[in-house]
Amino acid sequence: MDKAKKDRLAAAGWRSGAAADFLELAEEEAAFVELRLALADHLRELRVRNSWTQLQVARRLGSSQSRVAKMEAADASVSLDLLIKSPLTLDASRRELGRVTPTAA
Repeated sequence: MDKAKKDRLAAAGWRSGAAADFLELAEEEAAFVELRLALADHLRELRVRNSWTQLQVARRLGSSQSRVAKMEAADASVSLDLLIKSPLTLDASRRELGRVTPTAA
């Protein structure tokens, strides 16, 4: 957001900041959310890089297209276990998966 817009919003009483601050997340909660988002993004990138559809990924995982869509959206109903196992099932290396982990700021 550019400074002028940020200043206009502040003058109108709006605040801006990080989602974790707005949601009052503890540091470990924010890290958990970042990890889920990073794993979901990685799954999507892996699928796109291989020119796979969500349906093709679902078939390889023994799941449904709607479940893959939820995984890529980091839906809360998707377990962290599934977000980690899926790229490995799709032939991502452990090293590649390790690089997905967000680093501490």
